[in-house]
Amino acid sequence: MTNSCTPTLMIDDERVRVTRFDFEPGQETGWHRHEYDYVITALTDCQMRLELPGGEVKEVLVPAGDCYRRDEGVEHNVVNGGTAPMAFVEVELK
Repeated sequence: MTNSCTPTLMIDDERVRVTRFDFEPGQETGWHRHEYDYVITALTDCQMRLELPGGEVKEVLVPAGDCYRRDEGVEHNVVNGGTAPMAFVEVELK
């Protein structure tokens, strides 16, 4: 099993980019910086371990069906910190 999650590009046009991310336990996005404002909607309960610059780590549970919004510039690595697969959809606002 690879340590990288599986991103599936669903829409990429002049206004939005929509990507579904599927993670097995322990899989991660890899370090990245968001170039656009974005919204995440959890498809499953998401037990996220957010690795942040400077070594800070935050454990966050996003229940299935919940969503949140962040501004461009966020930099992190998202890891499935739980014991079950997790999935969410990310909508980037161009």
